[in-house]
Amino acid sequence: MASQRRRHHYYHRLRFLIPFISAISGALLILFALLSFLAPSPVDSDHLRHRSFLKVPEDDVVGISASRVPSGGGKSDRHIWSSRNSKFYYGCSNASNNFPKAEAITHPNRFLAIATSGGLNQQRTGITDAVVAARILNATLVVPKLDQKSFWKDSSNFSEIFDVDWFISFLSKDVKIIRQLPRKRGKLMTPYTMRVPRKCSERCYQNRVLPVLSKKHAVQLSKFDYRLANKLATDLQKLRCRVNYHALRFTDTILDMGQKLVHRMRMKSKHYIALHLRFEPDMLAFSGCYYGGGEKERKELAAIRRRWKTLHISNPDKERRHGKCPLTPEEVGLMLRALGYGSDVHIYVASGEVYGGEETLAPLKALFPNFYSKETIASKEELEPFASFSSRMAALDFIVCDESDVFVTNNNGNMARILAGRRRYFGHKPTIRPNAKKLYRLFLSRSNMTWDVFASRARTFQRGFMGEPNEVRPGRGEFHENPSTCVCEDSDAKAKRDSGPRKYGKGYSPTRKDVVIDDQNVDDEPEWLDMDDDEDQNDPLERGLFNGTGLDYDGATSDEPELEEILSD
Repeated sequence: MASQRRRHHYYHRLRFLIPFISAISGALLILFALLSFLAPSPVDSDHLRHRSFLKVPEDDVVGISASRVPSGGGKSDRHIWSSRNSKFYYGCSNASNNFPKAEAITHPNRFLAIATSGGLNQQRTGITDAVVAARILNATLVVPKLDQKSFWKDSSNFSEIFDVDWFISFLSKDVKIIRQLPRKRGKLMTPYTMRVPRKCSERCYQNRVLPVLSKKHAVQLSKFDYRLANKLATDLQKLRCRVNYHALRFTDTILDMGQKLVHRMRMKSKHYIALHLRFEPDMLAFSGCYYGGGEKERKELAAIRRRWKTLHISNPDKERRHGKCPLTPEEVGLMLRALGYGSDVHIYVASGEVYGGEETLAPLKALFPNFYSKETIASKEELEPFASFSSRMAALDFIVCDESDVFVTNNNGNMARILAGRRRYFGHKPTIRPNAKKLYRLFLSRSNMTWDVFASRARTFQRGFMGEPNEVRPGRGEFHENPSTCVCEDSDAKAKRDSGPRKYGKGYSPTRKDVVIDDQNVDDEPEWLDMDDDEDQNDPLERGLFNGTGLDYDGATSDEPELEEILSD
């Protein structure tokens, strides 16, 4: 009877507690909903440029709230200033015995002229391909005409940027080159102007251009950029390399100033990193990405986008997920520190106008206080002969980046591609391309992990993106970035290594860890690696617009700068 009364008593108390508990639970749910509504979105919060995000011990940090990172950087299992296997590879671009001399195959009444397009590095690809096109057509090449009317507004001609005498003489056995079209009846020949499709193959030139050239005798190919197929016969690919890596040499004036800048960086430190930073307002507007600048950023970049009627409206989060958004200066700095580069490392930055100015650069400068540019290591008087010419200023940056111990880019534009290929050809100097697709997820969750975890994951994601030999499979990607035909293996040196004592144990193969050759990493390769020669390059997403390669709008009006001109370098 007593136990029955106790059960009745507990039941009676429980009846009063249930509504009370329900009320508290409901209040908590309402509070949680309000907090969720008021909290910033992941895009707004995780991509803000000035956000404290890494949990690290207070006694082992840089005292900057925006970038609380260990001053020594991350641990690394690789030599940060050189490639482990570079000594087993070398550039090889000599012609084979089956490649006839120019004098034997050049037709006397075929003259090919080209008009390049875009900035310095986009024009460089056009010049390189023009030499090969002339060889395919058995024609005499006229010294290429540089783009003087584009967005870059540079009036320089070929001989004011490149050593024209060296260009003509070095290639004399491959292609006959003249400075201008010959005279006919006392007047310079007037070339017939035409345009070839992008990625035009050998057969394409023979079918489309050769009949016109045979009839008109002089043809000018306009807007000549990416007008030659990526895959060609071996001897033609090697000719591409001879042009790009040997024949195209800057003028003495540019070389001398560029070497002065390199020397000044070397005087400051034994090693230095060069960063090609694309973070201009136009670049960000066209990328379709969002960087956490709130309504102000959205309005400013939207106003720029409206100037191009042909530009798509894109999903910012989707672009970032797919690795199409340039890394912010802070994100580049974090990646480098995670890869083992400490705060004492000297960094040279080649960039245009950075969106947000010093405020945007502040986190990068906090991570790397030894921060330089050509404007900080040269006087105004020294730069004055170059300052009014964007291509000449870009050439100075090109030299300093090319000579750097490590080259880094936050996007994959033309300068980044050409330098990556050049550095592969001349010894595989470390060239870091961000694995943006994987790093995006890491940056998004960075506030929830320690620095050690963050750095470890960043190093894992960057395997295969560090400029190591065999990192990209032969034939994949743009030839200017991956000139695999012109990189040969030193079999004797490799055999000597394999026969000697092995630091990593018997049967060790460095390519299994350090390269992207294994299938498990293929999905992480940049999207440009999947581009085929016959692919429709007029689609913004396919042309790699947001990686800096630009677009070709044949129907653009004269007062509408073409996207490729702005994004090319």
